[in-house]
Amino acid sequence: MFSDINMPKLSGVELRNKVHENEDLRLKSIPYLFFTTTAQQEHVIDAYSKSIQGFFVKPSEYSEIKEIVKTIVEYWLKCVSPNYVK
Repeated sequence: MFSDINMPKLSGVELRNKVHENEDLRLKSIPYLFFTTTAQQEHVIDAYSKSIQGFFVKPSEYSEIKEIVKTIVEYWLKCVSPNYVK
């Protein structure tokens, strides 16, 4: 799940809390990543204290965004989670 920190009505951290509090969603081991325009140290610390799996700053160039997303997807496709079935 990609989330921004700064969203209207519900911040990314608040959304993370809601997802994490939902037992059905938590057991699915859905990766939660922040993909946002800035990385203030307090936001990064707070995010990782909520057990997020990654914090990424959106680059301005489309080609860089595409490369970051590709790297993230490739990582999670190879990662073994509790939902891993062979």
